[in-house]
Amino acid sequence: MNVLFIGDIFGSLGRETVKKYLEEIINAYNVSFVIANGENAAHGRGITETMYHELLENGINVLTMGNHTFDNHDIFNFIDSAKFLLRPANMDKSVPGKGYDIFTINDIKIGVINLMGRTYMPPVNCPFRTFDEIYDIIKSITPIIVVDFHAEATSEKIAFGYYVDGKATAIIGTHTHVQTADNRILSNGTAYITDVGMTGPLNGVIGVEKDNVINRFINGLPSRFNPVENGDIQFSAVILNIDSQTGKAKEIRRIYITENA
Repeated sequence: MNVLFIGDIFGSLGRETVKKYLEEIINAYNVSFVIANGENAAHGRGITETMYHELLENGINVLTMGNHTFDNHDIFNFIDSAKFLLRPANMDKSVPGKGYDIFTINDIKIGVINLMGRTYMPPVNCPFRTFDEIYDIIKSITPIIVVDFHAEATSEKIAFGYYVDGKATAIIGTHTHVQTADNRILSNGTAYITDVGMTGPLNGVIGVEKDNVINRFINGLPSRFNPVENGDIQFSAVILNIDSQTGKAKEIRRIYITENA
């Protein structure tokens, strides 16, 4: 089976890009299941209920989140009832929402786990130990386990990939918004990429208008970071080809599409 994972959907351009390309990609690659990171869907910070439903209607099966999960307060109104929305599982147990779930498509069960790194990120529990706890619960239910590892440090992502090699089907890095070229199958059958990239604006600085970011680097003064709302776009994703019987990944292929406005 083929699973599509879409990199961080950023703002209105990200949502428009998904709507424009997703159906075409699903058909072209015979995709059975779609996962996407949606923590930047609402102008770069969080997600609203309207956007959640919009993205599902466009063909996404599960949305994962990250450090911006609760930036838009509308999420508190629906996260506990949102069946297809995951926030990092290693947040404190008192936090609303869920960090993993098992979904069924064509009689095949797919486990999806959302985890967040700890290096240069808000305080969370250990992602390594949290994975172990979840794996012990779902390993007897399905061998297919896809992890969104939302983390800043490449070293933490790579170390985590090796740690779960042979247990998870795929470790897909998110958060840094720049697609890396290190997609590969690790020695024990786990697909890995450090960062799947971002879907949305092409000509900003990881999604926001570039001038204020440049000025902040030059003078060190606080600046308002505004999302890029028009212009050229990019679609960043990976296709996973998975053995549905063993849960092992057979291939991980990068997709990167750009288009001029």
